[in-house]
Amino acid sequence: MVVVKATSAKEILDSRGEKTILVSIKTNVGDFSASAPMGKSRGKHEAEPYKKTISDDIKKIKEFSDYFSKEQIEQFDDLKRIEDTIDGHIGANTTFALESAILKALAKESGKQVWELIDPEARKFPRLVGNCIGGGAHSKTEGRKPDFQEFLLIPNTENVEEAFEIMKNGKEEAERLLKIRDKEFHEKKNDENAWTTSLMDKEVLDLLSELGIPLGIDAASSTFFKRKKYLYDNPIFKRTDEEQFFYISNMIDNFNLVYVEDPFDEDDFKNFSKLHKKFSNSFIVGDDLTTTNYKRVNEAIKNKSINALIVKPNQIGFLSEVKRVCKLAKDSNIKIVFSHRSGETDENILADLAFGFGADFFKSGITSKVREVKIKRLIEIQESLK
Repeated sequence: MVVVKATSAKEILDSRGEKTILVSIKTNVGDFSASAPMGKSRGKHEAEPYKKTISDDIKKIKEFSDYFSKEQIEQFDDLKRIEDTIDGHIGANTTFALESAILKALAKESGKQVWELIDPEARKFPRLVGNCIGGGAHSKTEGRKPDFQEFLLIPNTENVEEAFEIMKNGKEEAERLLKIRDKEFHEKKNDENAWTTSLMDKEVLDLLSELGIPLGIDAASSTFFKRKKYLYDNPIFKRTDEEQFFYISNMIDNFNLVYVEDPFDEDDFKNFSKLHKKFSNSFIVGDDLTTTNYKRVNEAIKNKSINALIVKPNQIGFLSEVKRVCKLAKDSNIKIVFSHRSGETDENILADLAFGFGADFFKSGITSKVREVKIKRLIEIQESLK
């Protein structure tokens, strides 16, 4: 049993040098803390990261110390009582950090790992998904860049350490090829530590297809959907819904893409469904479309818009809702992709959550400390079960 005796919070900087929140708790079994990441290309249907501001959430967390001391936490589902107390008072980032810290305390008290609090029988390991070359909103570059946000490597193995090595080697080879094909390449990296380039989408996929690793994209199409058109910059082109469907379809056909995330605007269930029907053997993935929101996931399922979805715990905040979304996905044969954010911290609990909830994929970048710490935690879990 865990009793939360005191709570506090403070601002820290994420991997982009921007403010995010760290929540700390004092309990009967020790002191624990957890931090929340912060996304840049946030879907409009995401929960707000803070109720008003990060400063207001920090003040509110301190005010709730007395309320939490009345609660006894014995299992994962007891988090619901904490959520009932804080609902409407703090944002999703703060909620996620608080609940993560409580789970760490509960794991220590029960002599378990965090994932065991969710499903002690979990044994399936997710395939890694790593952002190798980036564009879109995650890449601050002068001049040209790809319009799609992420170009992904997806090794076809559930051996996490093996997949990690494949991705790192693939990223090194991609660097070598970029030096040859992109005269403007200066070995710079973006928010997710992916290579930046002036190449257009097709040229990037053509380059990566030489690696012999299954490929995917996160188009993040909502970020360049304006006035009912998809506004491409490299090269400049305005695409209608129909033209966007044709363009994405050609990408899937020509480069054998196994994974396509957010190929259309975040409210376009219809074209998601049309693409899913045409390419049932590829993963058509909702992120901005679904935002870890039960109602939107349910709508996507009813419309047959997706066969895979992104789960970002801080999109919704409440881990009880993450559990509901994952159960709905599994019951509907929808693959689950647990994902980092573009602004990350050295928090690694995402790996435990992904494994505990039975994720099919784990999207956590490839290199840099804040990305690798999550993959290494997943490797640690796999090693502990051998």
